[in-house]
Amino acid sequence: MNLPGEDVAAKDAPAAPASTDYRVISLIVACSIFMEQLDATVLATALPTMAYDFGVTAPAMSVVITCYLLMLAIFIPASGAMADRFGARRVFSTAIGVFVAGSILCAWTTSLPMMVAARVVQGAGGAMMAPIGRLILLRTVERRNLVSAMSWTLVPAFLGPLIGPPLGGFIVTYLDWRWIFYINVPIGVLGFVLVRKLIPDISSETTASRFDLLGFVLCGVGLGCLLFGFESIGQNAALPEALTLLAIGLCACIAYVWHAKRRPNPLLDLSLLKIDSFRLSVIGGSLMRVTQGAQPFLLPLMFQIGFGWSAVRSGQLILATTLGAIVTRSFTPRLLRRVGFRNGMIFNGVLSSLGYAVCAFFRPDWPSAIMFALLFCCGAFMSFQFAAYNTIAYEAVPTSRVSAANSFYTTLQQLMLSVGVCTGSLLLKSTMVVGGHTQPQLMDFSIAFLVVTLISLSSTRWHLAFAHDAGHELSGHRAK
Repeated sequence: MNLPGEDVAAKDAPAAPASTDYRVISLIVACSIFMEQLDATVLATALPTMAYDFGVTAPAMSVVITCYLLMLAIFIPASGAMADRFGARRVFSTAIGVFVAGSILCAWTTSLPMMVAARVVQGAGGAMMAPIGRLILLRTVERRNLVSAMSWTLVPAFLGPLIGPPLGGFIVTYLDWRWIFYINVPIGVLGFVLVRKLIPDISSETTASRFDLLGFVLCGVGLGCLLFGFESIGQNAALPEALTLLAIGLCACIAYVWHAKRRPNPLLDLSLLKIDSFRLSVIGGSLMRVTQGAQPFLLPLMFQIGFGWSAVRSGQLILATTLGAIVTRSFTPRLLRRVGFRNGMIFNGVLSSLGYAVCAFFRPDWPSAIMFALLFCCGAFMSFQFAAYNTIAYEAVPTSRVSAANSFYTTLQQLMLSVGVCTGSLLLKSTMVVGGHTQPQLMDFSIAFLVVTLISLSSTRWHLAFAHDAGHELSGHRAK
């Protein structure tokens, strides 16, 4: 018997072959995401050493990060259209290959311009891995296993940013910074082989439409300028230049909205926001991801600059959030079955936000065990919250529009995480200016944590707007 709403979401979505367990597919996708996330965060620790080798100042190396983010902003919106036209498995394996090739080029560079060019190649591949990986899950995993499959893929999103800084410090201290990029090679080669062997070749059920070139350009300019603008403000760049970038980005985004309303198959389909569960997940998830993006930036700085701890000790404590995320993954489906999506997101969303508020009160004389336990809870709460967002968003999306919804959702996800980093940097800079500090003080970190907490708490309004039976089919929850 068909449950209500089953025919509009994913009833007809093809399932993976019986010989391929959904956990295997989830782990293959998770490994690719982990490789990308680890590379993005481990690099930050090595920038001063790389600057010395290239003969430039350390601040000049920020372009190495921003050019990668720019490529993500440009190519993520095109991922769904490329998957529909060429096949998700083919695009996914090609993206892994391009990312590995870009990593090798990064390791071979001898100057900053060469590194920027190599990072552009790497970013073009990295932009496709996460959205196409999620699209493969949506098309191959049975509906009843979707929550569990999504939970598996959330772990690398926590692992990469959190173990990246201490791993980068270890590599720079005991090896050569080029190994930061070489470690991607064996992971990528293995992933490429497993994708070709184990992931089924399932194409979209819809005929690929003509590529939206104008939309691609407008999205690339709009999102790219917005990212560079936010990055510039956080990096103490000239305010007029940053505001100019933001203005150009905003105008390009407005132009895209005008364009999308007049095109049958736009690059990012804004009409998806008419679907309640998708719209609410996008808005609530975006607010939470601002905070989630700020946390990995603020915590290491607070521990190392505010507390005076070593990078190794800081990294060991921050790993508590990763452990919390891993533990939560195992019982997220059962918890959603028990409490339902709406109740879970409402109450867990508040707990997730308050977890960041607690970080504002951390002090060097606190017992490490208490801080470890609190950060463990932060990781657990956030893991559950994003597992719920990443699943409920697609509940009512028709099968024919899954790839479009995936591109839209992943683009916003990447953008808001980047905005979170910039928000944390901007808040820290602002409190330092007001306090007249040349180095951030503990109170500066506390204010930054409290402000991002308020941003997360504002998502509660959108959680309350979900229907009471939202996601019941996905979770198996039945309200009493």
